[in-house]
Amino acid sequence: MKKFVKYIIGSIAVMFTLASLSACEKNKSTWDPSMLNEGRIDLPDVDGNIHTYKAPMYWSVYEYCREAEKNTNVAIDMTSDEWDRIIDWVATNLLPYGYDMIVTDGFMAMWSDNSEQSKGYMTHYGSSKLTDLVAKCKAKGLKLGVYDNPLWIHGDDNMYVDGTGYKLGTLRYNSSDKVLKPESEDSFPWAVPSHKGCKEFIDGFFKYYKSIGVEYIRMDFMCLFETADGAGGMPGKGYGREEYELALKYICESAQRYGVFTSIVMPTLKEIDGQVLELVKCNEFRFSADTFDGGWGHVSSWCQGDFRPGLWPSTNNIFDGYIIWSQYTGADTAIPDGDFIRLNTMETIYEGMTEITLHLMAGGPLQASDRPEMLTGDKDWLWLYQNEEVLALNKDHFIGKPLSTNVWDERSQIWFGTMSDGSHILALFNRSDNDRTCGISFSELGLEGEWQVRDLWGRIDEGSKSSISATVPKHGVKLVKLYR
Repeated sequence: MKKFVKYIIGSIAVMFTLASLSACEKNKSTWDPSMLNEGRIDLPDVDGNIHTYKAPMYWSVYEYCREAEKNTNVAIDMTSDEWDRIIDWVATNLLPYGYDMIVTDGFMAMWSDNSEQSKGYMTHYGSSKLTDLVAKCKAKGLKLGVYDNPLWIHGDDNMYVDGTGYKLGTLRYNSSDKVLKPESEDSFPWAVPSHKGCKEFIDGFFKYYKSIGVEYIRMDFMCLFETADGAGGMPGKGYGREEYELALKYICESAQRYGVFTSIVMPTLKEIDGQVLELVKCNEFRFSADTFDGGWGHVSSWCQGDFRPGLWPSTNNIFDGYIIWSQYTGADTAIPDGDFIRLNTMETIYEGMTEITLHLMAGGPLQASDRPEMLTGDKDWLWLYQNEEVLALNKDHFIGKPLSTNVWDERSQIWFGTMSDGSHILALFNRSDNDRTCGISFSELGLEGEWQVRDLWGRIDEGSKSSISATVPKHGVKLVKLYR
């Protein structure tokens, strides 16, 4: 973790310097504030249910960047040829199964070369123009999702917020702002929501991304903005709850206005007056610690049972997180996000089946990040991403629940839910380090009589039954469909 934090902090300093140098010379605005009467734009209200999306399925650059960071300790980038290789592989091996997007992440030089922009928004990911990446993806039937934050300023202070009389510099912290740690430095160039022009800046962010063909934004380090905590020791001023709530309000309104999916990362997820704000204002929320090097620890064993309400991360492994946050999930709330999948880091194929099943049973996204060359040889496990009977849960907007939300109760390892066609999905997980017999009577699930049983991973019909019992390998799962 220390190495990761050190790299991020160092990269931010370098990247922000590059952006400032190029912006001063090449991004001078010719806009005159007298062009508007009030110095601001009129943003119409939006309303309606924002929770209409199914959980996304895509490939992320996460593992590629994580391994490059560990092995080289230099600025990370992907060449045009490497992008072509990855896009071709995803289009061939994942797109036919519903993974329709490639998403960037926060390792590369996010502030490198913004010389072609004049509105304070990001134009490049490393050395690649975002518009070029959008075009490359589109040519193969894919979309591009982007790691960025509507509160990060990518531009010179003297630029004007598009369509207003406010300069970018006025959006930043000033001594009149009430923050939790005024003596601390900020790790990111935050815009302060209550400052004049910030609402328009946030709106312009989503308008800009929509205009270049990006409809998915992964917004990170929100705990650092709100509380100046929970980011591995990275510094921050902490802008407090009121500013954070205002930020989410503006983000929600503008993202909905332009039809952009918002995935919030590293939020505090505080429950106040019976409501968790992020679950209302965003399309997706991440609750667990980073995947990092993956493996069974990320899925189940890291700090098992350690729940930290109101702090980031609320859980260190995704199994605990999905159990606990299942109390909040449903058709009218945000999608729970257990972070990226690295199948090749698993010791056994059963662990891979468990991770994919867990995401799907909880209604979460499938965010593959394995480098193509890692799914070969002894771990030729690409087919785990391609089982259409299992992936049908995602297509159906399926959301299951554990029989208990106590992570130490074995019933929390039994998940159940109903598909739109009236069939039912049952998962018997085994988090233990030994094979064990798992079973349940269907009457305990409110199902009377016998049901046809279909093993979805084995793709085998098991006949008509009124209960199920199976020996589940350690760290494995039995996933069945019940139907008549």
